[in-house]
Amino acid sequence: MAATKDLIIVESVAKTRTLSQFLGKEFEVKASIGHVRDLPKRGLGVAVDDGFQPKYEIIPERKSVLEELRRAAKQSRTVYLATDPDREGEAIAWHLQQALKLDHARRIEFNEITQRAVREALAHPRDLDLARVNAQQARRILDRLVGYRLSPLLSRKVKSHLSAGRVQSVAVRLIVDREREIENFQPEEYWRITARLAPEGSDTPFEARLVQVDGKKAELPDRDAVAAVLARLGHQLVEAGVAASAMAPGGHPLPEWRVSEVKRSQQRRHPAPPFTTSTLQQEASRKLGFSARRTMAAAQQLYEGVELGPDGHVGLITYMRTDSVHIAAEALDAVRDAIRQRYGAEYLPPQPWRYRSRQGAQEAHEAIRPTAVERTPESVRPYLSPDQYRLYRLIWQRFVASQMAAAVFDVTTVDIVADGCLFRATGRVPVFDGFMKIYAEGRDEAADEEGEARLPVLTVEQRLDLLELLPTQHWTEPPPRYTEATLVKALEERQIGRPSTYAQILSTIQERGYVVLEDKRFRPTELGCVVTDLLVRHFPEVMSVDFIRVRPMASLNSGAGTLTSLTTSSRARPDGPFRPTDTLVTGPGSLATLAAAARISSRVNVPVHSLSGEDQG
Repeated sequence: MAATKDLIIVESVAKTRTLSQFLGKEFEVKASIGHVRDLPKRGLGVAVDDGFQPKYEIIPERKSVLEELRRAAKQSRTVYLATDPDREGEAIAWHLQQALKLDHARRIEFNEITQRAVREALAHPRDLDLARVNAQQARRILDRLVGYRLSPLLSRKVKSHLSAGRVQSVAVRLIVDREREIENFQPEEYWRITARLAPEGSDTPFEARLVQVDGKKAELPDRDAVAAVLARLGHQLVEAGVAASAMAPGGHPLPEWRVSEVKRSQQRRHPAPPFTTSTLQQEASRKLGFSARRTMAAAQQLYEGVELGPDGHVGLITYMRTDSVHIAAEALDAVRDAIRQRYGAEYLPPQPWRYRSRQGAQEAHEAIRPTAVERTPESVRPYLSPDQYRLYRLIWQRFVASQMAAAVFDVTTVDIVADGCLFRATGRVPVFDGFMKIYAEGRDEAADEEGEARLPVLTVEQRLDLLELLPTQHWTEPPPRYTEATLVKALEERQIGRPSTYAQILSTIQERGYVVLEDKRFRPTELGCVVTDLLVRHFPEVMSVDFIRVRPMASLNSGAGTLTSLTTSSRARPDGPFRPTDTLVTGPGSLATLAAAARISSRVNVPVHSLSGEDQG
């Protein structure tokens, strides 16, 4: 019997429900349930002396899945591999092609699970992108070589069941290094003097801070420096945090306080771009208190589809593993129409905001956004779990705000002089809320909000009454411990791993007992410090930022390099496990240097056992 259907293979069962709802009877949709092949759980699985060739095995739990897919493929006209639109998805598609022996399978990808996007993908199938596949394989091999050889060493030398990973170990090192910065920090004393003033005969007080003394920046390192400034202003220091007292008659005369300069300007604050994976994790941590894993779990559900009553199974957001801030033209048109209708023409900028992705962005091709902006958070709330609703609302608000007009503030800066001392007051008053009508970006640390106040109307040479002088003592503070948001930000800024793996990395380092979360901040355990010190001492290159930086893989992902060229472009000295020579990939992070480490760790009789320390960054 001639085949009458086409087969579409996706990764998850949830996607099959969403796709089946709008694809006709001519399509059958099946799920691979993620990866179907991987390196073996026991044994290295990488032919180090044969060009680093990986030795893949069928994952035992996927054998029945593959049998079902094989039967369906034989009965189909065309097989479409519709795995996720990134490097990992490309690799899964390639493994499916190899495992199922598909000679003519076609690759399709879509950034959102909507009828329009899927039909567009089916109209433009392509061959597998082997550059993407090789990039994923290179990372997988690196993860295996690092984790498989270093984890047993830790288990033998420190404690059983420990693990090391190409990304996780450097993430722990960042936390350990920060803790030592805090421990070694020496606080330094400094003071501030704030004047509480009012226009003569007025009852509208405002505050100004000392910024200069005799034309130089005010330096107030101790009580003596503060007392000297107060004395020339006719006051004497009582104690920190208590208003200085005026001197007795016959002391230093009280100076005249007057306005020396008034500057008025208008400040515009532009909206933040729509979310990438990293910024979504950071903002969900700041605003919702979500861990990276919790954020990605809810995002995955929103992407794959949620049952919306009469509308059926609907994908609510675009693909959630992306480092791009690009927005499709049709989505831009839709959100601009929504802003005009919902908030008014004044909230719509004349031209759409265009955002630039960071250098090296190479995952999916769009930012995270709602698939249909008309589906407001409130309209879908009855069908969503609390986590799904809160995250969808955050994504919807950020996306809509990213195309709204800038917020506008009137800023007034007033300089006040008294006996050679210059005090400055700043007022910042909102004039137009713009995008802030629906969204304001979160902050990692408490911000200094001083000066964001309304000032009375002041003019140059206007005399002022001094109401009080308030000296306050302060101490410099050490850098704060990392939160989930700031650690994710630090990893991305240093190009350590990929944002799509951060949730797993943050979970793993806690599960292994290397770090703990206290008051939502990471603190290293004694075990984490011991393991980090051991790895840094014996494998400094593996523990360096350069080694795990993502850029060495960029040439593979773009097709400019090959897996073979990456693995054979350097040679390691037999007497030094991480001594690289000239290499196509700059820095110490070559597969050849890892191979040397593998051989050396074999010589010290590290037992081969099941790998628990790999990570895929």
